[in-house]
Amino acid sequence: GQLALRLRRGRQQSRALGPSEPLLRHAIMFRNHYDNDITTWSPQGRIHQIEYAMEAVKQGSATVGMKNETHAVLVALKRAPSELSDYQKKVFKVDDHVAISIAGLTADARSLNRFMRAECLNSKWAFDEPLPVTRLVGAVSEKLHRCTQFWGRRPFGVGLLVAGHDEQGPHIYQIEPSANAFDCKSMAIGARSQSAKTYLERHLDAISSSDRDGLIRHALRALRECP
Repeated sequence: GQLALRLRRGRQQSRALGPSEPLLRHAIMFRNHYDNDITTWSPQGRIHQIEYAMEAVKQGSATVGMKNETHAVLVALKRAPSELSDYQKKVFKVDDHVAISIAGLTADARSLNRFMRAECLNSKWAFDEPLPVTRLVGAVSEKLHRCTQFWGRRPFGVGLLVAGHDEQGPHIYQIEPSANAFDCKSMAIGARSQSAKTYLERHLDAISSSDRDGLIRHALRALRECP
């Protein structure tokens, strides 16, 4: 009796769904097929693999960058993945006037660091002068963008903070896996970096008017907000 009652209820629910039921099942079955490669847009206008790469940045340990009128500073958390291993390097020197700090996949960051060093060396060889920071950031953004335009590639799973100094003064740039680059006064990326951003927003005027030692203290205080 209970089995017959369940069968009748199942038939009633099937009749209630009507001819749209196969379409519903088809949509559920293929709802994740928009993230199979980097060149496929979802109906919502999103590229899921880029969002996954930006999620990798959020899971990396935090780093903070800030500048005043004369200096730019980068600080990063030295966090070991386990008690059995040492911490991974988070701040890389690119040239005498440029350095980067990273959040995300360290292997991807090393690859981008080698590319940036090659760009700086080519500028010195060809023009006998340091590469302007803005041009270097543009070259990195173009390299990241190429990985989002062709099937069979994946985006870089790392976010960069670029600190540099040239004829225009000190710079802090944020570069995302989506190839977007932002000229920033101060910025924090990585895990739990929102607390550091709140600190930077509250003390923005004090940071911009501080000296070198004050700039370092503010950077360490901001990083302390990211436990």
